[in-house]
Amino acid sequence: MDYSEYDRLKKQLSFNLKEENAIRSLNIQPDAFLPVLFSLKFGGDWSFKTRDLEALAVKEKITRYHEDKKEGYTLERVTLLVNPRVTDTEGRILRLEKCGNKKERELVERPYRVELQADDIILAELNPGSMEIVLKRMEGPLFFEGSAAYGVSHEMEHLEGLETSGKYLWEFNYRVE
Repeated sequence: MDYSEYDRLKKQLSFNLKEENAIRSLNIQPDAFLPVLFSLKFGGDWSFKTRDLEALAVKEKITRYHEDKKEGYTLERVTLLVNPRVTDTEGRILRLEKCGNKKERELVERPYRVELQADDIILAELNPGSMEIVLKRMEGPLFFEGSAAYGVSHEMEHLEGLETSGKYLWEFNYRVE
């Protein structure tokens, strides 16, 4: 093993220990935090279910751009909901979506707004500007709209053991103007 690979491995192990300490300090089941870890490491929204636990993480991206400096960063806000419950939905949006379980994108219907409550809610903010991941508890209910609401709806289907299916992209027609 060369020095650079060894150094990278040490940094990863150190990060994993910090992660473990953060989870322990939140005083939650470690399995409940898995959707957040997946969202931070692989991107996207995630859900996880066991016999005694349901957990969902939804990611929102917020770009902070300083016009005068012509620079900025994209903050990733990942909200963890432990044993989430949808309390209200509003609207109807048709959108193409691809689930990791399927090979192709499908046209599905999602709500535009979703209201949720959960047994425990933790916000994780990943800030590339400060190189920090800040964790804090939140009180519900929470409201999501647009892309975040679609993500919540999709992940809730996974937790409920449902699978939406719709029309495939190849069922669309081209029109050239």
